[in-house]
Amino acid sequence: MRSAKLYRYRLPMDSGVILRNEKLLEREGFIVEMHEQNQVGRGEVAPLIGFSLESVTEAGVQLQEQLARWCRGEVIDYQTLYPSVAFGLSAAEAELSGELPQAGHYFAAPLCIGDPDELIERLQVLPKKVAKVKVGWYEPVRDGMIVNLLLESIPDLSLRLDVNRGWTPEQAAKFASKISHSYRQRIAYIEEPCAAPSDSIAFAINTGIAIAWDETLQESLHDPAFSLEDLTGVKALIIKPTLIGSIERCRYLIEKARTLGMQPVISSSIESSFGLCQLARLSRWLMPDEVPGLDTVGLFQQQLAVAWPGCDLPVVALESQELIWTS
Repeated sequence: MRSAKLYRYRLPMDSGVILRNEKLLEREGFIVEMHEQNQVGRGEVAPLIGFSLESVTEAGVQLQEQLARWCRGEVIDYQTLYPSVAFGLSAAEAELSGELPQAGHYFAAPLCIGDPDELIERLQVLPKKVAKVKVGWYEPVRDGMIVNLLLESIPDLSLRLDVNRGWTPEQAAKFASKISHSYRQRIAYIEEPCAAPSDSIAFAINTGIAIAWDETLQESLHDPAFSLEDLTGVKALIIKPTLIGSIERCRYLIEKARTLGMQPVISSSIESSFGLCQLARLSRWLMPDEVPGLDTVGLFQQQLAVAWPGCDLPVVALESQELIWTS
């Protein structure tokens, strides 16, 4: 006998969170709960405004349809679903079956948005000094000087940088001019430095600074003729399950990336603490030796259902959120 519940959550965000040049005041999404033979599986479905093709409303409608079918004993066809819905339902099924391990990779690369002193302090207590820095919000020369200072101050530091296609080729070159050549290999990669992928590739060739695909991967996946071989030439591939789809699709991309010499990294799409903890478990399961990019819980004012280890934000119960569907 199968049954299911669907909760819609709304969590207040930190007042300083900017997404595509707009303040994100509240994060909305769903937690799906699937019951079968005294077992429970949960998953989070949280389309990200400005990044996901589907809206929260569209995801909610599709979720209810799929849960009703699942409760009738039908098999879910993940290839036909919105990416966020496919991932959340596949995570719930994986948890329900016991396939998703409990152990998680909670050592996530800390995120630095503007205060290098704070980042240095946080890194001192971590066993592996890997951090992520958002660049592209200020002058490229300033960003370059800060990144160079971080690499100079912490000799064993490896940095992941994210620009979100924010630079012109000229701005990217200005940034690189402030990075000492001896430090450039310790920039693990820069995610999407330029708006045009060809300009990003040229930047990597001209500077020797590795790059990673993020938005380029998400966009390419919409093409029915998509082939990961078309995206080679970069060091890393950013895997954001909420934007990609089911666990099986993520696993395929991870395994294929490795065969092509690319480093896959699981990263967040600003999921709740519940979703982040599931992503940490997924990362530990599929990439036990890789540090995931999941340090976004601090962008919230509250956690949901499950606390991220070491985070002191208040945790609200799942039952406190809106139950919008049940069977």
